[in-house]
Amino acid sequence: MQQPIRILIADDHPVFREGLISIFRNEAEFTIVGEASDGRQVLQLINDLHPDVLLLDLLMPSLTGLETLRELSTSSTPVRPIMLTAAIAQEQIAQALQLGARGVILKDTRTEVLFDSIRAVMNGQFWVGHTQVKDLMEALQLYVAPSPEDSKQQFRLTSRERDVVGAIASGFTNREIAEKFSISEQTVKHHLRNIFNKTGVSNRLELALFAINHGLVSTE
Repeated sequence: MQQPIRILIADDHPVFREGLISIFRNEAEFTIVGEASDGRQVLQLINDLHPDVLLLDLLMPSLTGLETLRELSTSSTPVRPIMLTAAIAQEQIAQALQLGARGVILKDTRTEVLFDSIRAVMNGQFWVGHTQVKDLMEALQLYVAPSPEDSKQQFRLTSRERDVVGAIASGFTNREIAEKFSISEQTVKHHLRNIFNKTGVSNRLELALFAINHGLVSTE
């Protein structure tokens, strides 16, 4: 028999926590292993309880949801955070995803959608709003708005470098990029070094976010 998904609830409102616990109580697929009322408590309980999924409120004392995510990003204990909040701005959604959230949904979401979001993140996918998305780049493209004043020519990228940037933002590996453009992996690495130098980023995720934010790739 498959083990139930272990869930930690983090919210500073006890009535809301109790309501969530009652929702999960009769669902054999899930089990609540603990509850936290502030961000510091979250960090301790994750180390002690090793939950699979963290349902995390945005506004909490001690550490906010985003600050808690930032702390978790340096933790060696794996957990899949889902922001479960009453309200959240688009820039906060993008920030939460960048900090490691696997999902972002609102508290007035139907129970079955909440269950679906947990199943999705357990399967390695992301969940934003009412929508399941396959990877981080796809999720971020929904919520990182391009800067209208930036020109695609501003960073002096060559045509091939722009092709590589687009492939990186789509989640391609170096090998896949090499095959896509019929070039060697060494050439891909050379292009990436040049791109990093021109844009001032230091890794692939930063490059993908930079590309989306500066209109270097289409978000359509």
